[in-house]
Formats: sequence, structure tokens, C-alpha cells
Amino acid sequence: MAVRTLDGTTFKQMVLSGAHHLTNNANMIDALNVFPVPDGDTGTNMNLSMTSGADEVRETNADQISDVAQAFAKGLLMGARGNSGVILSQLFRGFAKGLEGKKTLTTKEVANALELGVKTAYKAVMKPVEGTILTVAKDAAAHGQLLAKEHSDHISLLEGVLKEAKASLKRTPNLLPVLKEVGVVDSGGQGLVTIYEGFLAALKGEELPAGVENTVAMNEMVNAEHHKLAQDFMNTEDIKFGYCTEFMVKLDDRRQQDTPFHENDFRNELSNHGDSLLVVSDDEIVKVHIHAEYPGDVLTMGQRYGSLINLKIENMREQHTSIVGDKKQNKKEKAAFAIVTVAMGEGLKNLFENLGATVVIQGGQTMNPSTQDITNAIKEANAENVIILPNNKNIIMAADQAAELASENVTVVPTKTIPQGMSALLAFHPESSLDDNKDTMLQASKHVKTGQVTYAVRDTQIDGMTIEKGHFMGIFDGKIQTTNKNQLETVQSLLREMIDEDEDEILTIFQGEDASDEEREKLEVFIERHYEDIEVEVHQGNQPIYSYIIAIE
Repeated sequence: MAVRTLDGTTFKQMVLSGAHHLTNNANMIDALNVFPVPDGDTGTNMNLSMTSGADEVRETNADQISDVAQAFAKGLLMGARGNSGVILSQLFRGFAKGLEGKKTLTTKEVANALELGVKTAYKAVMKPVEGTILTVAKDAAAHGQLLAKEHSDHISLLEGVLKEAKASLKRTPNLLPVLKEVGVVDSGGQGLVTIYEGFLAALKGEELPAGVENTVAMNEMVNAEHHKLAQDFMNTEDIKFGYCTEFMVKLDDRRQQDTPFHENDFRNELSNHGDSLLVVSDDEIVKVHIHAEYPGDVLTMGQRYGSLINLKIENMREQHTSIVGDKKQNKKEKAAFAIVTVAMGEGLKNLFENLGATVVIQGGQTMNPSTQDITNAIKEANAENVIILPNNKNIIMAADQAAELASENVTVVPTKTIPQGMSALLAFHPESSLDDNKDTMLQASKHVKTGQVTYAVRDTQIDGMTIEKGHFMGIFDGKIQTTNKNQLETVQSLLREMIDEDEDEILTIFQGEDASDEEREKLEVFIERHYEDIEVEVHQGNQPIYSYIIAIE
């Protein structure tokens, strides 16, 4: 069977198939994370980004391929999470631009659109790195250009593009030494290959991956229970749990070896974090609906059992204000400045707010906020000038994307850690201009050293260090410096690597949810004994994943 022209209906099927195939392989892509830390989220980020794009395509009534592609690009853009998700959105943003006004496509037009997508994505990345999703996309598109000269059949074209994408993916360890050292291919590149596999399956008329029926049935159950709130008979300030949170967990057998899933136990645990709770599960999928005040905490609980899919979070206070026409709030004057920042954990959230942050987005390593999340936070900040502190290198690109979309004056100070974000926030001066504040805050963020303590999720060797699953790791400015089966000894060893007694003056420790008070007290005794001249502050951060976050200035 040959396909000589590609229309909007077929492309819609390709997008939905690619999204579903990615959902089914998100865990595998997450597992390709180079560092053995419990935050390998490339698969999750790409999956949530792709799902957002697929949802937009599913809802459009357009049948012209340019309109379908535009809907896909819009959904990807707003749902993009993490660097991999943002790059994916840029690939198809450029792809859509190449199809403007077209009802159907030839193979040459598809190849040209793929090439334009690659150029758009490379422009969006400040310092493109080869051996990543960018390389896989580039090699596949270049091969598509050659094939389009010889083939008018779209199946032959996509088969060749996919074959080259897989070959390029296998070459990524030769371009990025760290991939070769750990023994994996690039996770973002693997995600793109997975999407292309789904595209080809739909184009050839092959069956979609199983699981659609379960998803639909669970969605119907949620809709039946959804929003029992009597919007017209309450005040906005009376809403106790402000975020309608829906998500699915695709259960992962490997994660359940350490943390077995039990529906009743999970439901009981979630009930402490909100109301209007619904939990439905089968052998593969868990569907959750809850009204929560801190949706990030709820998402972290779900991620213990598998990968997150079909995520949706809505601010019910904003919805309620719109419904009942809260005129006072609508007339609230804009502030001159506002600061939007990202943090996970109630303690860190409170600390940022106490330092002057206007809006704290719940997110971080395990859950990168989307472009839409950051856009919503900019609007919520209600200011003429907005400064965004991402506090994570994998959130910076989504923040940049949100800043471009905003009608307000928005700038991003590219902080990569919580300590950098706090140092930057302390340097903010309300009397300075937006540009001057950005420069000052960026410089302040560079003068703090960051340490993190977490645990290894698998055995690995990296930077000449052998790390065993379950052992703790001390990370200094993004590089693993020490590992030990004892958490306290790991923190102590990390401090020895970080502290320069001749220069450093202040040590700040943020205690995570996995660190006990008894252990923290022993750590304080250690610091007093070995570093008596350094000033020490300890705060309850309540952050997940990292039992300790350390800042040294």
C-alpha cells in the first residue's frame, strides 16, 4: 500500500498514535537518565508535553493538515515541560510553519517541514549539544530530504526517516562521552524515535498500543464525579483546596518492587491532601482526581508507582472568580514588580514567600512545570514587570518560552538550583529597572555553591565512581562527588568537598522530608566541631527526593 498524499485526518491519527506510543514507553525513557538519581524525568516530560499536543489535536474539528499541525504545535507549546519537552515543541512548531495554507502534503513538503522544524529547534537552544534529541532530529530530517527526491510514497519516506533516527540514536554515545560511560543512548532522542514509531504505525494502518479503552472508561468515571462544588453559593476565599488535579499513573513493575501499589492505601494517603477524591485503577493504570492545595505533593506520591500521564491542573479560585464575577479582584491594580519562582516542598515554598516571592509554582526535579503553568503564574502575579526564577536547569527553557508568550514585561534569571534562586531573590531591588535587576540577581546566583544529597536508583559507574543502588550520593554543583551507604556520612563527606574555610562564611541547610531530626542534630554537631568559624542556618525545606540541599557562600 502506498500513500501519495498526506491529509489532516491521517496526520491527526499519526499524532494520537505517536502520543499513545510515547505514553506506553515513558518509563523506559525515564530509565535512560544518565545520573542514577530518582528524578529521571525525560520520558515523563516528553509524554506530558506530547499529551498536551495530542489533546489539542483531538479537540480540533479542522481537516486541513496545516490547521491540524498548528493545533498540535499550540498544544505542545503550552504543555511543554523540561528541556526535552520544549525542544519537542520547537521541532513541531517549525514543522507547522512549513505547512501554512496546505490542505495535503507531498513527501517533499513533509521533508521540508521536518527540516524547518530542526532549524527552529536549534535556534531555540542557546548552546546546542550534539548527541541529543537535536542530533537525532537533524540526521533524520536530512535523510528525509534525500529520500523525498526518490520517493513519492509517505510510508517509504517515514520508514526511512525512522530508520535513520534509530541509527542516529545509536550514535549518540559517540558524541556525548557521558552516555558511553554510563552505557545508555540519549533519552530525548529515544523519545523522538518512539513518537516516529507511533506516526508510522498509524500511517500503515497498524493497531494502536493497548490501553485506550481503560483511559476512556476512567475519564468517564471522573467526569461523573467532577466538580461537586456549588460555585455560585460560596466565596472565592472559602475554597480550601484550590487546585483541581487530575492525572494517571502508568504502573511500573520495577518501582513496585520497592513500593507496591495498593489502591486503598493510596486513596487513604491522598485523602489527607484534599477533597473530592476519586481513585480508580486496574493492572496497568491508576486514575486520580483530587482537589488539592499543593498538587505537586500529590503528583510526587503518584510518581512513586510509575510514570505520570494525562496531567491536568486547574486553579479553581481563578475559575470561581470568573464565574461569580468578583469585580474587586478583577479591578485590582497591577504591582510594579513580581517574582515567580519554582520549588517543591511546603518549607521551601514558605521560605521563598518570606523572602518576597509573589507566586511559588509547586515543581522541581520530579515535576517540571509546563509553559502553561508558568504562563498562568505570570498572570496570577498581576504585575507590570515579572521576574522568573526557574531554580532548575530543566525548567529554564519552558520559562523562556512563557516569557516570550507573556503580554507583561517578563525576564528569566536562569537559576539552576534552590540556593541560586534564594540568593538571586535576596539581591532583588524594587527601585531598580527590570534589566538591572536581572543582571544583579544573576551575578548573586553565581556566588553560591550548591550541594544535594539523594539516593541512587540503580547501580552505575560515572566519572570513575562506582555507585550502588540504594546508596546515598553527595552532589556538588551538578557533579556527584561522594557516595556511601550511610546518609549522614555522605553529607559529612560532601561538606568536606564543598567548604573552603579560608573563604566561606555562611552555610545554609534545607532539611528534606527524608532526613530525620536526630540525623540533622548529629550533622549540626559535626559542623560545630569541624567548622567553628562558619555561620550555620538550618531550615525545614520538606522537599522530596533530596534529603538535604546545602548552600554555601
